[in-house]
Amino acid sequence: MSHSSWLHQLLWIAVALTMALALTVLVALPSGAPPLETLRILFMGGLGSASKFGQVLTVFVPLLLCSMGLLIPFTARLWNIGIEGQIVLGAIFCTGVLMPVDQGGPWHIALALGAGMLGGALWALLAGLLKTHGRVHEIFSGLGLNFVAMGLAIWLIFGPWKRPGMASMSGTETLHLSLWLERIGSLAVSWTALGLACAAFLLVALLLLRTQWGLGLRAVGQNPKAARLFDLSPRLRMLQAFALCGALGGLAGAVQVLGVYHRLLPSISSGYGYTALLIGMMAGFRILPVPFICFFFAVLNVGSIQLPLQLGLDSSLSGVIQGLMVLSVFVTQGIRTYATRRREGR
Repeated sequence: MSHSSWLHQLLWIAVALTMALALTVLVALPSGAPPLETLRILFMGGLGSASKFGQVLTVFVPLLLCSMGLLIPFTARLWNIGIEGQIVLGAIFCTGVLMPVDQGGPWHIALALGAGMLGGALWALLAGLLKTHGRVHEIFSGLGLNFVAMGLAIWLIFGPWKRPGMASMSGTETLHLSLWLERIGSLAVSWTALGLACAAFLLVALLLLRTQWGLGLRAVGQNPKAARLFDLSPRLRMLQAFALCGALGGLAGAVQVLGVYHRLLPSISSGYGYTALLIGMMAGFRILPVPFICFFFAVLNVGSIQLPLQLGLDSSLSGVIQGLMVLSVFVTQGIRTYATRRREGR
């Protein structure tokens, strides 16, 4: 990309951010809270100290894993809405492998991470099979499978895996300390989890941009009929894309179990799958902006906790800001497309 193209791209991003800021101010005004003070507290709540920064990184890891996973099926123009359920199945498989283990070590942790990836991949393949062989749109199958996954997790928590003598929404019994992912000093984030997320970013970028498989997947998304004529096996590539995405979603679920909550919870996914979809749309499904947008959303997620504490605002305001960010990007892209067409029409 040329220097002028980079400047042009940065200009449109600045326009989108300015629009989002203006809309956020308008939303905050009816609550009586100072808009600029609200934004300051929101961001300082995520970046104001080392411990808060560590919490931001714990949110950043599953967001990056899911966002990079979603780029794979989208390259074939597939919407893997079922990423939420794949996170849950990854957490279930991870917990199930460790249930018989009283104490463990690195090998048990590696096995649990692999089991999480397997669980997510299998759940994603189910949505893929419904798409390729059952002609069920992946959005509908994904949403349905998300509810099934959540129901399965709740059944396990209140049934076969319930805590001794009781069952509650607090989840299953806590894993032994030897099965927890080691943290970075006093920070809440695990170095293993952060390393896995960074590795996923590099591997997905390499897979999609530097391999024949990625090129073939892009061809399948642009013209499935032509891809079939050139013997690119569109169905197989679609299933592979679903499986790879599900594996990264399942890995995110396993990281939640081993590195954050240390047990299976009903809300183990924390909505990260849906947030990752917003991140992908905001990035225009391009690879390079994804980690930066993931970090931004992680700051909003952690910083929103301070809103009810310091200003008496509901923490859901961060979700409103996230939605406004995406809306601003869509509006800006629409204006940009209209301006480009007008220019070409002349």
